[in-house]
Order: sequence, then structure tokens, then C-alpha cells
Amino acid sequence: MSQRLVTLLTDFGLSDVYVGVMKGAMAQVNPEVRVIDLTHQVPPQDVVAARFCLLNAYPYFPSGTVHVAVVDPGVGSARRAIAVELEDGFLVGPDNGLFSGVLSQQRAIAAVELTNARFWRSGQLSATFHGRDVFAPVAAHLASGVTLRELGPVIDLQSLVQLPILSYRSEGDRMWGCVQYCDRFGNLITNIPESAVIEQVWAVVIGETQIMGMSSYSDRPAGTLLALVGSHGWVEVAVNGGSAEASLKLHVGDAVEVLLKPNA
Repeated sequence: MSQRLVTLLTDFGLSDVYVGVMKGAMAQVNPEVRVIDLTHQVPPQDVVAARFCLLNAYPYFPSGTVHVAVVDPGVGSARRAIAVELEDGFLVGPDNGLFSGVLSQQRAIAAVELTNARFWRSGQLSATFHGRDVFAPVAAHLASGVTLRELGPVIDLQSLVQLPILSYRSEGDRMWGCVQYCDRFGNLITNIPESAVIEQVWAVVIGETQIMGMSSYSDRPAGTLLALVGSHGWVEVAVNGGSAEASLKLHVGDAVEVLLKPNA
């Protein structure tokens, strides 16, 4: 049996048995499959948040890892169940855009629709739990050496659903982007990458407020706003010891501006 790694990301929470049942479905295929939980606390049905979490977790896993993501408000509808092979791993889940972040940064080789019932838990699917009946067993089969093309017909990579997350734009010393994620600390993570501000003096502009870029949370007194590049590699706005989301009343999709300043 293969020891290829599987990761699991859902919005199922931890108070119900859904996550454990998915792991059980994998173990029925291969009891030696190793599973790492990325998170099960994605806000319910929040595909945009799931996209961000998977995008930022993906680079930290070894080549060949199978990433299962199930945030699936369209379960039971005509949305496709898919698996995607990348140069260094696999994605398994619903075709609803949650893979679009990873696909924007990693080269995809092929994608298939998961129609081969031989690799499902059984031929009878639940209308509400494809995580158990399709995605978990398929992931275990992939981790055990089944090839992508055994799972179903090849689909056009260009047909995969993309979420409308706009790229930031820049002009002169100004950049305009948006909040793409808010973490549990209330940090507002933008879509402006570290590369846009590295080795620069910069500030995030929100309304009439300029929030200077710092290198760490401790660079500002407790309770005050600051901006920095987080460990994920994106510009974020935070409150030292508090919540920028609560303080600024900003949410995912809201606009932010970054101003580059002359070096002292």
C-alpha cells in the first residue's frame, strides 16, 4: 500500500461526525493512508475562504500529496465532481472555484470528472454528502496509486470554474486591491503580494487613514492599527492585540489602497 499523503479541508466543523466519516471512507480503501487536517472551520459554504486557505497551505506539502477540499454548497446539483493532476500533486473536490487559487500558481497537467463509480464508496450516492461517497474514496485511491485517467473522462482545463477574485492593479506609487480573506484574529488579508512592497516604505490607505507598513505586530502599541506582510506573503492590516475587521468594519471584497512613499 502507498504511503502518499492526503490533506483534508472542509467547512464541516468538529462537532459532528462528518470529518471522521470521511476518514473512515478513506481507510476502507487503504487503512494506511495518512491524512493531515488543514482546517474544518472554513465558514459554512464560504468557497472564497476555502480558496484562500488551500492556496496558502498547498506549498508546504511534499510532491504527490492529494489535497481534498470539500466546501460544496452546490452538492446534489449539476456541478461537477473533479480531480486535477498538477506537476507536484492532486486536487479532489467540487468544481466550484475553490481550486482556482492553487491553479493560478501551479501548473495543471490534466483534469477529470469523477464519473467512474468503481472508485466511489458505493454506486448509490447521497445527494448531500459527496465528501464521503466520492471525494474521500477517490482521494484514497489516488494515494494508493490509481491514475487520474482511471477516475473518469478528461475535461478541458479551461472549463474549470474560476472565482471572480480580481488581481490588484498599480499606477505610479499607488496600488489598488481588495480584502481577500479575514482570519480568526480579525486580520484583513489583501490580494496585494509581498513582491509589490518589498524593500519599500509603504502604507495602506483606508478612507482618510494611512496605516504604515511595519515588520511585526510588536512594532506598534497594543490596540493600534498596523500593516505588514503576513507569513502567507500578502499585505495585511491588523490591530496589535485586537481585530482590524471589527475596528475598520471591512470585509472580504472591500477595496484597499497601498501607497508607496519615498525612502528616507
